[in-house]
Amino acid sequence: MTDKTVRSQEDAILIGDGSSPESDNGDSSVKVTEIEDPKIDYLTADSELTEDLPDDTEVIDLVHLKIRSLEDLKLYRFTKLTSLCLRQNLIESISEVEVLPVDTLQNLDLYDNRIKHISSNVNKLVNLENLDLSFNKIKHIKNVDQLVKLKNVYFVQNKISVIENLSNLKNLKNLELGGNRIHEIGTNSFDGLENLEELWLGKNSIPRLVNLNPLKSLKILSIQANRLRKIEGLDQLENLEELYISHNFISTIEGLEKNTKLTTLDITSNKVTKIENLKHLQNLTDLWASFNQIDQTFESLGEELGTLPGLETIYLEGNPIQTKNATAYRRKLVMNLGPSLQKIDATFIRG
Repeated sequence: MTDKTVRSQEDAILIGDGSSPESDNGDSSVKVTEIEDPKIDYLTADSELTEDLPDDTEVIDLVHLKIRSLEDLKLYRFTKLTSLCLRQNLIESISEVEVLPVDTLQNLDLYDNRIKHISSNVNKLVNLENLDLSFNKIKHIKNVDQLVKLKNVYFVQNKISVIENLSNLKNLKNLELGGNRIHEIGTNSFDGLENLEELWLGKNSIPRLVNLNPLKSLKILSIQANRLRKIEGLDQLENLEELYISHNFISTIEGLEKNTKLTTLDITSNKVTKIENLKHLQNLTDLWASFNQIDQTFESLGEELGTLPGLETIYLEGNPIQTKNATAYRRKLVMNLGPSLQKIDATFIRG
């Protein structure tokens, strides 16, 4: 990119002058008049974006500036940098991260670029705590195994098909892999991640909940919009507090016997026909079950949920239990569920 690159158009516009084509020799070519554009919009060169920053700058935030090259930013100058954010640019290669200060850099955000490959130089940034490579074109998780201080990793909306090379990340708390091409949870996918607290796997193609046993500290599991047909494999996740499994193909609520710390269960848009196997979840505050096939009596619903001391919110809209009882629906829920109930289908209970 040159120092004065035009952002949106050329230096001049060629347009017809509106006259009829005439020529002494019969030439029928159109006459044109050159008109200078009075509103040329110049884009600052990449090299100019950082030249006014002092060498001891700790945070650099350059968002949506069409940056193509890390090298042009002369990042080697910033020896005290703690955070680098280059979101929504046109960066393809990140090998230049090797010039970043290893001792101080904690946050690297390259969300929404054109990165296809995680450079081996990323592995040199051993004090990183937060890494965001979401919305790129990455196919493989690699070159992060030395980043043992990582707490948050975001690989949302890439082209990743295998969960791998994460076992050294003992301090990882949050892992986001939604919107990829993952077709299974491998045998060793989560080995070593015993401190992970949040796992986000929505919008993949995962058919089964398996191989989750290493995740002893997991509090939030989101695996919405996959291909699940059964709630299973959660026996070892005794610290689980929030489970989001909406938009799957689940027909039965089951497999939650050991998950007594659950506060939120989201089974929206599945094929569930009955609310059951939940009365042991004494910490449950939110049950989201809209747009299933639930068709049971209000009395049986009360038998299952009425003794839960903290149940505050229930969503059942779009089920036969709601559509067949449009007039009495809310009143019967209030009658059969406990006194803790505060909200039905996003509407607070009044009076």
